[in-house]
Amino acid sequence: MEAWRRFRKHRLAVASAVILFLMIFAVLFGPVLWPVAINDIDFSAMLQGPSWAHPMGTDDLGQDVLARMLYGGRISLAVGLCAMFVAIGLGVLIGAIAGMARGSIDAALMWLTDLFLSLPQLPLLLVLIYLFRDVLKEWAGPELGVLILIIVVIGGLRWMPVARLVRAQFFSLREKEFVEAARALGASQSRQVVRHILPNSLGPVIVAATIDVAVAIIAESTLSFLGLGVPPDIPTWGRILFDAKDYLDFAPHWALFPGAAIFLTVLCINYIGDGLRDALDPRRVI
Repeated sequence: MEAWRRFRKHRLAVASAVILFLMIFAVLFGPVLWPVAINDIDFSAMLQGPSWAHPMGTDDLGQDVLARMLYGGRISLAVGLCAMFVAIGLGVLIGAIAGMARGSIDAALMWLTDLFLSLPQLPLLLVLIYLFRDVLKEWAGPELGVLILIIVVIGGLRWMPVARLVRAQFFSLREKEFVEAARALGASQSRQVVRHILPNSLGPVIVAATIDVAVAIIAESTLSFLGLGVPPDIPTWGRILFDAKDYLDFAPHWALFPGAAIFLTVLCINYIGDGLRDALDPRRVI
């Protein structure tokens, strides 16, 4: 309740949360309210600007941009959330093990973390997508296979800051009085972690999670813009931008709306992260 009270006083964070909720509601239920097929081709309406019939205009095939935006938003947001869970899960696990262990285990895990931090993420991301895309297409289908690969690769390259953060939190919390008291009462190491240390270290992790969502959305949009994301017939916001790049001179609306959606989503998530950071910081008086 105290964290919620603090969060409500961060006006930009509250406004961003409302906007993000409306965007999620739109992509989830928008196709019900705007029942236009995303693949209907109408060459007589190609590259039209926004109108009552097409509020966001049409593309080079006469397809409704609003319908494709609503459908693609589901994929872009799902990739961001799922990649965040992968990154947070790996980061918390490795950081917790390193934070409770001493000696060679901690050193090995931090060496592994430093190794991943030293890798150039975007080139490595492109190489992994290029190498394993066809294999996963055969295993799980052209749509699901590429989606799983994108989520795993993006999440697998974002766990390192979370691991370092959790490790530092564990180093600090395991010497606190309440953990010493639990240890003196005979609590096992796993119980100390699950019941005492981990719940008290989740504040910074939640803030890091919001940042990872924004980074994952941008990464998926980058891959789709470069033509290495989901298949061309599946409209994500990045893919719509990729298709619109050759028509910026005479159909700027086609690129404007997906670009604005990516910008607004990432901006809202960053402001929510700022609000959560202030709300979950016990040393900050609001």
